[in-house]
Amino acid sequence: MADLTAAPGLRKSATARILRVAGPLVELENTGRVAMNDLVLLGAAQLPAEVVAITTSRVTVQAYEYTGGLAPGHTGRPLGVPVSARLSPSLLGGVFDGLLRPLSAAGDRLTPGVAPDPAPGGGRFTPAVVTGQKVPEGAVIGEVGGTGGPRPRILVPPGCGGEATYVAAEAEHPEEAVLAVVGGTEIRSVTSWPVRRPRPVRERVPAVAPLTTGQRVIDLLFPVARGSTVAVPGGFGTGKTVLLQQIAKWCDADVIVYVGCGERGNEMADVIAEFSELSDPRTGGRLADRTVIVANTSNMPMMAREASIHTGVTVAEYFRDMGYDVVVIADSTSRWAEALREFGSRTGELPAEEGYPAGLASALAAFYERAGAVTTLGAGPGSVTVIGAVSPPGGDLAEPVTAHTERCVRCRWTLDRELAYARHYPALSWSHSFSRDASALAPSRAGRETAEHRAAVAGLLAEADRLADLVDLVGIGALPAPERVSVLAGRLVREGLLQQSALSPNDAHCTPAKTAALADAVLAVVERCRSLVASGTPPEEVEQADFTALLRAREEAGPDDTATVRAARDAVLHALGEHR
Repeated sequence: MADLTAAPGLRKSATARILRVAGPLVELENTGRVAMNDLVLLGAAQLPAEVVAITTSRVTVQAYEYTGGLAPGHTGRPLGVPVSARLSPSLLGGVFDGLLRPLSAAGDRLTPGVAPDPAPGGGRFTPAVVTGQKVPEGAVIGEVGGTGGPRPRILVPPGCGGEATYVAAEAEHPEEAVLAVVGGTEIRSVTSWPVRRPRPVRERVPAVAPLTTGQRVIDLLFPVARGSTVAVPGGFGTGKTVLLQQIAKWCDADVIVYVGCGERGNEMADVIAEFSELSDPRTGGRLADRTVIVANTSNMPMMAREASIHTGVTVAEYFRDMGYDVVVIADSTSRWAEALREFGSRTGELPAEEGYPAGLASALAAFYERAGAVTTLGAGPGSVTVIGAVSPPGGDLAEPVTAHTERCVRCRWTLDRELAYARHYPALSWSHSFSRDASALAPSRAGRETAEHRAAVAGLLAEADRLADLVDLVGIGALPAPERVSVLAGRLVREGLLQQSALSPNDAHCTPAKTAALADAVLAVVERCRSLVASGTPPEEVEQADFTALLRAREEAGPDDTATVRAARDAVLHALGEHR
C-alpha cells in the first residue's frame, strides 16, 4: 500500500472520533491542529479524506474512497499536511487514479483503502551542475533518461537555492536516491506538491505561440495559443470525446495530461489502448511516452473525481516548470461540477442555480486560472494549456457550468448536434464558436496568411448559412446566380476543407502546410466559379461540374502532402476552364 504518511512536513496529530457518516461526507470531533485541505485517514482501512470545513467542535471531510463499513465511533487520524500529488519522471506513460495512485498494478477492482505501491522508478541521471556551483531555485540540476518522450529535468525546489554541496555522478539511480544537495536541501527525482496550490513561476507572459492541434477546423478558424484556455461544450453524441482524443494524439505539445473525469470506463480503456499502440510523429517513440492519464471513471469514488481535475493540472505544472509546453485535457468538467453539487447537498450548503453550489463560478475560475504561458523559476519558457469538455444536459448551452466556463476561457469550440447527425465531423459549429487568441497569433507571416484564409473561409460559411433557410423555402433555382455560387462555395468549404475523419490514416491529423494548401485550393476554385458566372456561364453548368478531385484531396493526401492537393486544385480549375 502506498504510504500516505510519508509526505514532507508531516505534523503528528491525535486521532479524532468519527461522529457522522453520510456517503463521502464524514464529520469528526475537532481535536485541534487541523487546517483546511489537510489529509485525514479514516477508520482501520485508512481511507484518505480532505478537510473541507472546520467549526469549534467538528471537522468535516470529504472521503476519496467508498465509506461502506465506516461508522460513528471509529477514529480518524489527521496528518497535518494538505492533499498532495507524488511527482516524478516516472509519471510519463502511466495511468493513475484521481489521487495520482498508479492503476497498472491495482487489479480488476479497486479495494477501498488499499493503494498499490508505485512501480520502482529511476533512470540514468546526467548532471548539469558541479559541486560548489551556486544554483538558484528552479535551476536544472540534471536530466533523467526517459523512454522516448521528453527528457525529465530535475530542478531545485521552489524556495531553495545556494551552493551545490553534493551532485551525484552520471549513473543509474533509483527515484528515492539523493541526486544533489543544494543549500542543505536534499533533491531527489521524486517530490510532492499540494494539488490545490499553484506552483510558483517567475512571471506570466502573453500567450502568442500557436498550439497546432492537427484538426483543420480548429487550426484555421478557431486557433488556440500555448498557455490559453478552451471550453468544448456539446450534447451527447456530438463527438466531444473523439475530438479531445484526436487533440491529445496529434497536437504539438511536449506533454499531454489526459484527465478522464467521470467518463465511461470503456472510453478510458480505448484511450489507453490507442495511446499505447500509436507512435509519436515527432519523436518516433510511443505516443504514451509523453502522456500522463488520470482515470477517474463514473463508477469510481465521487469525490476523487473532484480531486482529479486539480491533480491533473498539478502534474502539468510540474512538467511546465521543466520548460515544456503541456496540454491538460479534462473530459469532462460537467461531471466534476456534479460531484461538487452532490457533496454540497450533503453538507446542507444553500444551492444556487440548478442545485449547483454558489461557489461553482469561483471553482471553475480557479481551475482555468492555472493555465498560462510563463517564465519559470529557472528563467525558461513553459506553458500549460487547459482544454475542458462541458456536457450540458440536453445540449442546453445556457446551463450554469457552460455559462460560467465561457466567462473563464479564451476559446470556445461548440459542437453542433445537427452537424453530428449529418455525419459532419468534427461537428464544430462555426457560427457558435469563437477564439480570442486569433488576433494575438496574427503578427507573424504564417499567422497573417492563416488570418487571410480564416477571414475568407468564415465569410463563405456565413454567406452560405444566410442563404440556407431561403434555399429550403424557395429552392436553389429561384436564387440569383451569385447567390447560387455562394451556396456551392459553402458546400465545398464544408466537405473539402473542414470535414476530417479520425479513422483515416491520411486525414486523422493535418499539418499547417496541408491546411493552407486545402484552403488555397478551395478558395481558388470558388473564385473561378464566381468569375465563370460573372462572365455569363449559366450557374447550372458550374454546379454540375465535377469537383470530386477537390473533395477527395483531403483523404488522398497525407498529413503534410501539399503536392497532391495542388494537383487536385489544378485538375478542377482545368475542368472549369472548359466551361468558358
